[in-house]
This record gives sequence, C-alpha cells and structure tokens, in this order.
Amino acid sequence: MVQLSPLNQRRLQNFKSNRRGYWSMWIFLALFTLTLFAEFIANDRPILVNFEGEYYAPVFIDYPETVFGGFLETPTEYADPEVQEMIEEQGWILWPPIHFSYDTVNYALTEPAPSPPSASNILGTDDQGRDVAARLIYGFRISILFGLTLTLVSSVIGVVAGAVQGYFGGMVDLLGQRFIEIWSGLPMLFLLIILASIVQPSFWFLLGIMLLFSWMSLVGVVRAEFFKTRNFDYVRAARALGVSNAVIIRRHILPNAMVATITFLPFITSGSVTTLTALDFLGFGMPAGSASLGEMLNQGKANLHAPWLGLTAFFVIALMLSLLVFIGEAVRDAFDPRKVFRQ
Repeated sequence: MVQLSPLNQRRLQNFKSNRRGYWSMWIFLALFTLTLFAEFIANDRPILVNFEGEYYAPVFIDYPETVFGGFLETPTEYADPEVQEMIEEQGWILWPPIHFSYDTVNYALTEPAPSPPSASNILGTDDQGRDVAARLIYGFRISILFGLTLTLVSSVIGVVAGAVQGYFGGMVDLLGQRFIEIWSGLPMLFLLIILASIVQPSFWFLLGIMLLFSWMSLVGVVRAEFFKTRNFDYVRAARALGVSNAVIIRRHILPNAMVATITFLPFITSGSVTTLTALDFLGFGMPAGSASLGEMLNQGKANLHAPWLGLTAFFVIALMLSLLVFIGEAVRDAFDPRKVFRQ
C-alpha cells in the first residue's frame, strides 16, 4: 500500500470532492477500456471457432477456407452462410456482439444505404452500408489514443523547452521566445492542406505535423514557474553546493512546475481530439475509409435525411469532450491550494 504525503492526500480528497469530475473520470476510463478491445466487440470475424475438436482464433489469425473444409486458399469469409453452415456441422462459432467491423459493408440491407437502425445494425448504416455502431467504437478509440499520445509527447517537449528558457534566461530565453513567436504564426491548417495534397495522411503523419505546433501550449506556464523559482533560497543553496543544473531543474524546480502543467493536460487532450475531428470533417485527416468521428459528422451533413448519422457522432463527441473537461476541472481543484476538502 503506497502511503501518500499529507499534501497529496489533500489533493486526492479535493479531487474526489468534485463529484462531477470524479465520476467523469471513471466513466471515461470505462468507455476507453471497452474501446481498447473493439475487435472483441465489433468484428466481422469470430472471436473463437471450434472445428473438429480444434480451436481457432480468427480475430487474431487469418485462416484459409481449406482449414474449415472448403476448397479455396483465400482467407475465410465468415459472414458467408455456406461457410457458417460448414463450420457448425462439426463445431461452433463464438461471434462478438456486433458482427461488423468499421469497414465491413452490410450487403444484406433491405433498404438503400444509409439505412435506419435495425436489429442487425443497432445505430443504422452510413452511406456506404457500413455499421455506424462499429465505426463509432473504433473512431472513439482512435480519437482518444491520438489525443493522449499527442498530449503526452507535446507535454514532454513543452516542459523541457519551458524549463530551459525559464532556468537559464538571458539570451537563451530571448531566442526561444522569438522562435516561438515566429513558429506559432505559421498556419497549421494551410500546411496540412498542402501536405495532404502531396502525401497520403495517416495516424502518425497527422500526429507528427500537429506535434510541431502543439508543444508550445505549455511553454509559457513552465517558463513562468521556473522564472519564479530559480532564485529561491533552496535553489541558490543547491547551486552554491555545486549541484549541477540538470539535477536542480529535475529535482528542485520541475516538481513545482508540474503542478500547473498537470492541470492543463485534460484540456490539451480535449483540444487534440477536437482538432483531429475537425480535420476529418474537412477531409484532411485520417485516410479515406478509416473509422473517424469527424467523417461521421461529415456524412451526417451530407445526408440530412439520415439523422442517425449526425446525431450519433454529435452526442458521442459531446460526451467525450464533456468528460475530459469535467476531469480537467476536478484536477484543477485538486491542485488549487485555496480549495479545502469539505467533509
């Protein structure tokens, strides 16, 4: 059992006292954990197949049809009724709750796509016949993973840049600030539009481009904290004792700066998710066909006669951003020294 210091105990109690933020954290973690196992929730491949006493895991491995008594060497089409009948004659199939992946087209629709919600497609299909619920689950996962990855990497770069500027000051700080002023003036959207016409955007491509600009959001906060703390008596005493600058930055000043930094992280994550959604909506985000909440919004705009498309994406994005903002407010209260826990 980890024993928290009195200060951290007070912060934890302040966080819990914000009931909205506390429960938002658990709801967000539950939803994110579920989407991490999206392949076991929505997939056009079975989770497990028993055939002639042998067990197979199609969710992980491609098996040719010959494994299950067919005559084709190509990967098995488990949605084919003949294949299902062939397997069930000598075994059984364990399907995920939703029998469609994010890119699976439902060819058995009884209405033109986009079709309304039905027993087989609980949230309907989009204009290409793909299951909305499956695309929603995979799109939620991509958005959160993108936001968390961008927040983590950009925060590390921003904290390092702000720490160096604030600790050394002088010409280092002057040149750093002038560079940030020039760099922040570059139009990120225009650059993405230009690059998207040359290179096919992907998850890592978008992450790298946005990382070039997102790291600046924390520089000012960390820089100000280092400016304030670098001349405190305990820092000057450590310097007089011959402690290296790297150790002073890491052990004596950075913990104080991290208090302000941590309170910004949920808001940076929500901003990253919003940016990715906006890029997908405009058509400059993830590759065509990828599971994307922004692309679902765009389909809702283009298919006003199918309101389930726009409404589903809108409510999921609104829920996701609301949870992140509520968590951010609770974290801010936890690190606010003026907040006192109410019994």
